[in-house]
Amino acid sequence: MTTLFDLPDRIAIVTGAGRGIGREIARTLAKAGAHLVIAEYDRANAEDAAQEIIGLGRQAIALQVDVQDHASVEAMVAKAVDHFKRVDILVNNAGIAENVPAEDCPPDQWRRILGINLDGVFYCSTAVGRHMLAQQSGAIVNIASMSGSIVNNPQPQAAYNVSKAGVIMLTKSLAAEWAGRGVRVNSVSPGYIATEMTKKGLAAHPDWRDIWFGMTPMGRMGTPVEIAHAVWYLASDAASFATGTDLIVDGGYTAW
Repeated sequence: MTTLFDLPDRIAIVTGAGRGIGREIARTLAKAGAHLVIAEYDRANAEDAAQEIIGLGRQAIALQVDVQDHASVEAMVAKAVDHFKRVDILVNNAGIAENVPAEDCPPDQWRRILGINLDGVFYCSTAVGRHMLAQQSGAIVNIASMSGSIVNNPQPQAAYNVSKAGVIMLTKSLAAEWAGRGVRVNSVSPGYIATEMTKKGLAAHPDWRDIWFGMTPMGRMGTPVEIAHAVWYLASDAASFATGTDLIVDGGYTAW
């Protein structure tokens, strides 16, 4: 029995898919029937993730990319298209977070966070978008953050917040431009998710846990698979009338 959530033989590029949320997204899309391009800065992680996807019975290739470098992105997309001949799904997941007071944030750190989190989404979206527009179909899902809509407490992270707010507005802008040409663009905004990066932050600042959980109505962190399922929906035909949407998956954090 097939459903609108099935992704039979669709070609998906997932950036930052070597670990964490990105790897879970790649795994989830593969289980739904997609073949994967694992686009990752860390080559070893990319190869490991690609082998896992192949083990699930899908095709996968690992491509190294630095999303803040336009030439690197263009080369990655060209190789992906050369290999699979088309791209049906793009998930812009690659991103970093740094916690530093705004007055102490050096220009190079500001630029690096904006470069990876926002410039990278633009470069990947436009590079892949040109192919999707030519084939008149495609779905792009950007990983934004609840931090693009609110300011987190207590950690200082102005650059991260600004970068994710930019991702949400870029999502809406591309959605409006491309909706009439067969390409949907949406974003998922996670709350606190139990990834290695988040656990590392809590280990360094154990006092954050009570604040985070106390400000989340569900009283817990989410899991990578809960974000992957949201991405799966937006990438599938089940979301055929959804574009320009920012789907917040945060356990209710932004409801208060």
